[in-house]
Amino acid sequence: MFTPPSLTIALLMMIISAACWGSWANTFKGVKNYRFELFYWDYAIGIFLISLVLALTMGSTGHDSSSFLNNVQSADASNIVSTLVGGAIFNLANLLLVAAIDMAGLAVAFPISIGIALVVGVVLNYILQPQGSALLLFGGVACALIAVILDGKAYGSLPRAGQGASRKSIILCVVSGTLMGLWSPFMTYAMTRGHSLTPYSAATFLTLGALLSCFIWNIYFMKKPLVGEPVSFSGFFSGPPSGHLLGLLGGGIWGLGTVFNLTAGKFTGQAISYAIGQSAPMVAALWGVLAWKEFAGSGSRAKLYLTLMFVFYGLAILMVARAHG
Repeated sequence: MFTPPSLTIALLMMIISAACWGSWANTFKGVKNYRFELFYWDYAIGIFLISLVLALTMGSTGHDSSSFLNNVQSADASNIVSTLVGGAIFNLANLLLVAAIDMAGLAVAFPISIGIALVVGVVLNYILQPQGSALLLFGGVACALIAVILDGKAYGSLPRAGQGASRKSIILCVVSGTLMGLWSPFMTYAMTRGHSLTPYSAATFLTLGALLSCFIWNIYFMKKPLVGEPVSFSGFFSGPPSGHLLGLLGGGIWGLGTVFNLTAGKFTGQAISYAIGQSAPMVAALWGVLAWKEFAGSGSRAKLYLTLMFVFYGLAILMVARAHG
């Protein structure tokens, strides 16, 4: 299988993963008249297909024990189960995140949710695999948490920030972020214990777990949606072709970022790789501000908070990158 031969390549893969994780939601923002519960079926298929393709290509170079199919045959069943559970947790977190994006916008939902996920995920990953400077790593996490608080203040200073929906969207972000921080430690466990999985095998089972759990989580939200009226499967089959294509594209973008992040973590340690990948909120906030004009008409206070948010996220990335030494 392919693994990064140097720190430079590993950092490049982590930066690409951050760009992918921070950009996939644009595909949903680009969908018109297509509910996110229906969009999400295409998205879940997309993340599994790209992970499987990468496992059969990049993850199958050579014919040794690390090759995808050989690795799956030799891996402990408990590690496979761990990744499937991680996929189910990720899927629930992501469904809540997409609902929050629908309510609050990309520039708000992403930084709050993923910033919380950064704190939870890095701490748990470091406990499972203590690699790198703890001082720099957790200093970076602290900067990211400050960035999350600043983003919340920026949103709160907007003239249109009301009480009902905005409060609900923030609660969704917090719950989503807490759950989002839990899936990565399941992956770290599966890739570091006993007869472990390779990053490519782990990503394949993660996304398979996410796809299968749609028959629980997504069907529930179709019947009891967080936004709007209930929807049925007939809406999926009669949905616009552009909605299906954008869903598959969004899944492909996220899946590519995930495989690259897990693979880079073989070089740097999963805590560091996950932390840099979770600088995705800065990417998402840029999309929200520049492309979708979510802060158009905001006052000087909101702009100040946003500027400081980017500064602290930049400090977070720098400190985490230095943590590898």
